Amino acid sequence: MTAFRTLAAGFLLAASIISLDAQVPAGRPAAPKTRTQRYLEIVSGNEVLSNAAWGILAVTMKGDTVAAWNPGMRMIPASNMKLITTGAAMHALGADFKYETRICCDGPVEDGVLKGDLYIVGGGDPTTASDDSVAVPRMKLWEQWKGFLDKAGIKKIAGRVIGDGRYFDGPIENDTWESQDLGTDYGTGGDGLCFYRNVQEVKVSAGASPGDEVKVSPSFPDTPWMVYKLSCRTGPKGTGDNLYLFNSDVFPYAEIRGTFAVDRKPKTEYFSNKFGAYTCASYFCNYLRTHGIPVEGGAADVRMGRIRSELTNLSYGRYAAKVDGMQVLGRTYSPPLWKIARETNHRSDNFYAETMLRTLGRRGRHSACYDSSRVAVREVLAGLGAPADGVRIEDGSGLSRKNYISPSYLVGFLRAMMDSPAFEEYAGSLPQPGTGTLASRLKDQPEDVKGRFHMKSGSMNGVLCYSGYLEPRKGSRDETIVFSLMTNNVIAPTRDLTPIIDMILSSLASEN
Repeated sequence: MTAFRTLAAGFLLAASIISLDAQVPAGRPAAPKTRTQRYLEIVSGNEVLSNAAWGILAVTMKGDTVAAWNPGMRMIPASNMKLITTGAAMHALGADFKYETRICCDGPVEDGVLKGDLYIVGGGDPTTASDDSVAVPRMKLWEQWKGFLDKAGIKKIAGRVIGDGRYFDGPIENDTWESQDLGTDYGTGGDGLCFYRNVQEVKVSAGASPGDEVKVSPSFPDTPWMVYKLSCRTGPKGTGDNLYLFNSDVFPYAEIRGTFAVDRKPKTEYFSNKFGAYTCASYFCNYLRTHGIPVEGGAADVRMGRIRSELTNLSYGRYAAKVDGMQVLGRTYSPPLWKIARETNHRSDNFYAETMLRTLGRRGRHSACYDSSRVAVREVLAGLGAPADGVRIEDGSGLSRKNYISPSYLVGFLRAMMDSPAFEEYAGSLPQPGTGTLASRLKDQPEDVKGRFHMKSGSMNGVLCYSGYLEPRKGSRDETIVFSLMTNNVIAPTRDLTPIIDMILSSLASEN
C-alpha cells in the first residue's frame, strides 16, 4: 500500500470534490472521448445491457472524467454497500478500534461460590467464537474467561451463565430483508453477543428417490434446544439445491423447506442461528463444568430485559441485572477493526458489515436499532464530506433491495475516503483481482494490471457491481482513477455479463 500512502498524502478534499451529477448528465458521454468511453457507447447496444439499468463513472483524482454512462442513476448496490459501511466505521471509530467483551457477576463470592449469576456481557464483537484467522480461537477465549474466575476465587457458580447481548437493542434483523434470506448464513442477524458468526451448520443428503425426505442433521454448533421440522423433499435430477430454513429469535423452532436434487452429493448447508448469545453461554457453561467449575443453573440469555433459560420451555425469569451495577471480573478484546474490515470486504461478510453499522448507531446515537444506525451513518458521511443526499441506505451489508446508490455517489464517497486518517487501512481492506470475491476477475490480465486495482464486488440476482480505486502505473496521486460500475435488472446469465465488465475494467487500466 506504499503507493496509496503517497496518493493520500496532502490530499485536500474541499479542493478536489466535484459535483459529479451536475458535471456529467445521466446518459451523456464524457468529453473528450476516451478509449473506455468509446467502448461504453459500443457495448450499450449489446443485448446483455440493452434492457438493463446500468451506469458507470470513472474520474481521476485531478477531476478528469475517464468514463461516464448514467452516473446519477440510483441502483441496488448489493455488497458495494460494504464499501460505505466499512469506510464510515473505520473513519468514525478508527482503524485500531476494538470491541470489548466483559465477564461480570451480580453476586458476592463466598467460600469460592458465586452467589449469583455470571454474565458474558457482549460489546458487539462479531468475531466471538468465529473460525476466522483473525479471531481468538474458541478454546483460548474460554480459557481467558475462566482465568478471570480463577483470579476471583470462583470455584462454583450457584446461579447461571448468562449470555447478555443487550448492547445492541432493537430487532436483530433488518425488516427489509427478504424472508428466504433470513434463514441463511448471509442473512443471520444478532445482538451484542454472538457465537460463530451466528451460523448453524447442517449436514444434508438426498433421499434414494425424488419425493423422499431429505436427510438432515444439524452439526455445529450443538443447539439441543432447537426443534427442527423437515418439510423438504428430494427433488428430481438436475433441480439443484433449493433448501431454505425459516426461523425466529422468539421461539427455538425452525422449519427447513424446499428440495434437494437426487443427484446432489451430500453437503453442509450454512443456515442462521438466532440464539447466538444463548449458544455462547451454553458453550462456556459446558467448558466450566468440564474444567472443574460446576454451574448449578445452566445457561441462559437475556431477552426484553428478562433472563431466559430452558429454551425448550421458554422459561422467562426475573429481570436481568443492570450492566453498570455488576462487578467486572475481566475484559477481552476483538481484533482491530481494520482486520475485521478486511475479512468483511474480502469474504463479503454480511454479519460483520451489519455489526459495524449498528456499532455506529450504538456509539453515535446510543441505540443500535436500524433507525438510529441509519441516522448515525449519515452523520458520519456528512462529516467525512460525502453527505448521503439523494441516496437511500437501509442496511450495512447491501442485502436489502431497498438500498439505492448511484455510481456518482460511490465515486464521491471513495474520493472522500482518501482524506480519512483511516484511508491506508481502508484501501488495504479491499480485494484485488485474483483474491477474495474477485478471484475470477481479470484473470487474463498480467499481474501489473491486476495489482493496481483495489475494489469491491456486489452481486445478487440481477445485480452485479464493482467499485474502487485504480492506481496509476507511475504512482501519481492525480492520475488515480476512482470508479463505480453498477448493473441492475440484468436477466442474462452472469457468464455473459462478466466478459463485458472485464473489458471495461481492462480499458480503464489502459487510461492511466
